[in-house]
Amino acid sequence: MSRQTLASTAVIPLALLSCAAAFGQAAAPAPTGAAARDLPRNPPPPLFLSEDWRQGKKTDGSVETGEVGASQQNVAGDKLELDLLGPSGKDIQATGIPGNKGNPMHVWTGLCTTPCGAALRDKDNYVDLTGLASIKWNTKVSGLHEIRPVVKLADGTWLVGDQTSGSTVGWLESELAFAGMKWLKLDPARAVTTGNWVEHPDLGKVDEVGFVDLMPSSGHGPGGWSDVAQIEVYGKPVPR
Repeated sequence: MSRQTLASTAVIPLALLSCAAAFGQAAAPAPTGAAARDLPRNPPPPLFLSEDWRQGKKTDGSVETGEVGASQQNVAGDKLELDLLGPSGKDIQATGIPGNKGNPMHVWTGLCTTPCGAALRDKDNYVDLTGLASIKWNTKVSGLHEIRPVVKLADGTWLVGDQTSGSTVGWLESELAFAGMKWLKLDPARAVTTGNWVEHPDLGKVDEVGFVDLMPSSGHGPGGWSDVAQIEVYGKPVPR
């Protein structure tokens, strides 16, 4: 065999090895464990609304202090509208001190003699609460009271979620994801649940978002009531 033939036969295995290596790289297994957790995922939805509440003004223009019946003038967001739920929703009070962490501006259900709640509506947009949408709020409760998320769908249906927030120790920030939450219909006039569990409600177009306390309150003192300060809703805006 000539030297030229030997050289040619020596090159063939090297070329095959190169192809095999390239093929092996293309067929590498998908990452698992920590590597899989680091893969990019769908980003969380944007902040849709944020409400801090504010002090209202008296007829003479002076600032209202202490406890006052919660109304539209206590809503800080210019594009937001307040909806009070339940027969004693009108008795929800706005109180607190702006910028004070120990007693922030908030709404208080203590004077509600029936279940009550409040919801916020963006004038320009519905909100898509599917996917990673959530509600985050700063809350405090007394007694056995619990704060639950409530939504009004675009078709007018009101729903209340099975997850709760509220600490009797003091103000506590918490966040609830809408995904996986179980829902019951809510009668907004009475602020009570009705019917059976609602399976897979369409949260792609929600008109109002807020909270409800399904227990009557006991007035001043530690008997039982709910406080809700800042509310943030994370979801995609849907033009009306």
